Amino acid sequence: MIKRSFFKSRYLPYFLILPQVIVTLTFFYWPAFQGLMQSFLLSDPFGRQSKFVWFYNYIELFSDPLYLKSILITFVFSLSVAIVSLSLGLFIATMANRALRATALVRTLLIWPYAVAPAISGILWLFLLHPSYGIVALGIKNVFGMNWNPVLNGTDAMVMITMASAWKQISYNFVFFMAGMQAIPKSLIEAAAIDGASPLRRFWSITFPLLSPTFFFLSVMNIIYSFFETFGVIHTVTQGGPGGSTNILVYKVYQDGFVGLNMGSSSAQSVILMSLIILITVIQFRFVEKKVQYTG
Repeated sequence: MIKRSFFKSRYLPYFLILPQVIVTLTFFYWPAFQGLMQSFLLSDPFGRQSKFVWFYNYIELFSDPLYLKSILITFVFSLSVAIVSLSLGLFIATMANRALRATALVRTLLIWPYAVAPAISGILWLFLLHPSYGIVALGIKNVFGMNWNPVLNGTDAMVMITMASAWKQISYNFVFFMAGMQAIPKSLIEAAAIDGASPLRRFWSITFPLLSPTFFFLSVMNIIYSFFETFGVIHTVTQGGPGGSTNILVYKVYQDGFVGLNMGSSSAQSVILMSLIILITVIQFRFVEKKVQYTG
């Protein structure tokens, strides 16, 4: 039997959701509308005069080699962060799911890094990998003879911010993978073990397919994370350098809008960035979700 709630006044339900509607309109839809309108304007740095220029800002962006390079950098960076964080999160969850001593303590320690702010994560990895005083960087140079220098080398800088961003997200993935593994009936694993299946075969044939809904959800969330929430890492570590090699889209929006005071171009970049995220999410739901195995 379905239970339904009845209100004495027909306007009371609308009154109860009014605060949430006001917050959503004020802090989400209104700024989005303002950004969309600003992308069609050409303004002076102080915002006192504006001129409607139609799609001029968009045409200028796609004619700029630096912006096209930033798009490529963003895709490479986001894909790298997603692959590293998902694979390591799944591996750690698989190891932690075994029957070990002090299991609760180990799992708690593995979750803690997610509480670290992105900017702090970037500073921690900078202290480890800085070519002048980083312990890991000095070890790489002394042991392997590699000239590691993320301050001057764009590839090294990209590796550093990828590691810092992925490390921050591993704990988030670990929590969901761990919850998904706990929901898998142990009788399935035990039956496969009795039939002689190896641990690796049990993982790929039973555990991983049953984790596909969790994996799909995390893949969407990790892409969104790498596009937006890694701003703090890049701002504290590389500031988009060296030579623009780590200047992803979200950081370029900040540079052009808040540093260069080009609000029209910055707003157009924001619209393009949001459109890319929507497109990627739609593609994931349209093609990747077909391979997800949902269990009843």
